[in-house]
Amino acid sequence: MPVCNLHLRSVALRHREIEAAGVREVVVFHSPADELAPHVADLPFAVVADPDRRLYAEFGVERAPRALLDPRVWGPILWAVVSGVWNVARGRERLPAGRPHGGRLGLPGDFLIAPDGRVLAAKYGEHAYDQWPVGELLELAARADARAISERRTPGADI
Repeated sequence: MPVCNLHLRSVALRHREIEAAGVREVVVFHSPADELAPHVADLPFAVVADPDRRLYAEFGVERAPRALLDPRVWGPILWAVVSGVWNVARGRERLPAGRPHGGRLGLPGDFLIAPDGRVLAAKYGEHAYDQWPVGELLELAARADARAISERRTPGADI
C-alpha cells in the first residue's frame, strides 16, 4: 500500500539515528515474501512476511474499514499516491499489487520490545497512517533505556 511505503521511507531516512538509540527496527507485513521482495529490497531493516497474520493475531493488530475511511489518513494517502506515481515513473519504485494479499484494510501496530521480550510500549493505529513518527519512537526508547538503567541501580551504589 502506498501509505505504508511513505511511512517506511521516513523510517529508512532516519535509520542511523534509530540504530544509534539502540533500537532494531523489524517490520511485519501480511503479504507473502515474493509479493514484498521487490518493494522492500532496499530498506535498511528487517522485513518479515506474515501472510497468515500469525504475528498480527499474537499482538492483537486488526483490520477495519476505518483504516482507509478515517479522514486523517486521506492527506497521507494522496501524498503517497502522488509521490508513488512520480517514483514509479522515474523507476525508483514498483507499482503496488492491484489486489494485495490480505487486502488494504490493515491497521498498523507499533511495538517497542525489550531484548528479553517484554513489550515496553505499544501503539495500535486508528487508521492506516497512524504509526509512531521516528521522533516519538526515539523518545520512547530513551525513556525505556533510562528506566532500565534506574532499575539496575542498587541502593547506595552512587555514594
